[in-house]
Amino acid sequence: MGTIKVENIKIYAHHGCLPEETIIGSDYRVDVSVTADFSRSASSDQLEHTADYVTINTIVKEEMQVPSKLLEHVAQRVIDRIFKELPIVSHTEVQVSKVNPPIGGDVAKVTIILSEKRS
Repeated sequence: MGTIKVENIKIYAHHGCLPEETIIGSDYRVDVSVTADFSRSASSDQLEHTADYVTINTIVKEEMQVPSKLLEHVAQRVIDRIFKELPIVSHTEVQVSKVNPPIGGDVAKVTIILSEKRS
């Protein structure tokens, strides 16, 4: 088993419960970790035998462009697509961070973390 991490994906998107958040938008950072058996790709040196990190990045970028009230909703959509499009993945963790959230204080970011095993 092994892990691939795609870290600090920077995206401007429109998520939030307040109407202003979905109109104005905010900066986000997304981190994705996937676990799989990479023994075949390690010996074959073939892209189709691994969890392509370009695909992971594309999934994140596309799902972040769909407005949601909750970051948990966005993260779950990312997880669902990873399991659908990357059958080699047995476990994934997705972290979505809102940078400078509008919560009335000096807060650098808020982060939600969801992880799931393939059922």
